[in-house]
Amino acid sequence: MCLYIYTYTHFQERMAPTLEPLAKKIFKGVLVAEFVGVFGAYILFHKMDKSQDFRQTMSKKFPSILEVYYKSVEYSGMYGIRLQDQEKWLKNKS
Repeated sequence: MCLYIYTYTHFQERMAPTLEPLAKKIFKGVLVAEFVGVFGAYILFHKMDKSQDFRQTMSKKFPSILEVYYKSVEYSGMYGIRLQDQEKWLKNKS
């Protein structure tokens, strides 16, 4: 029994220091990934908000992302951006 307790506690002392730095590295990696994702989403939203031409490019390449942009802008109370875009794009086609 005494040998079991000694080996178990000795095993815990040896394993704990190696897992803790790994957990910290994983946690830091997750935080960095989330920060990069949020920052990237902000930059993308800002670019779509300022440039109608960029929104047209997004409508061709990534229509689902543009739809999220339109819904978030409409949810915030700003209506008419989608209609303005569609009118301009129709005029450009003719």
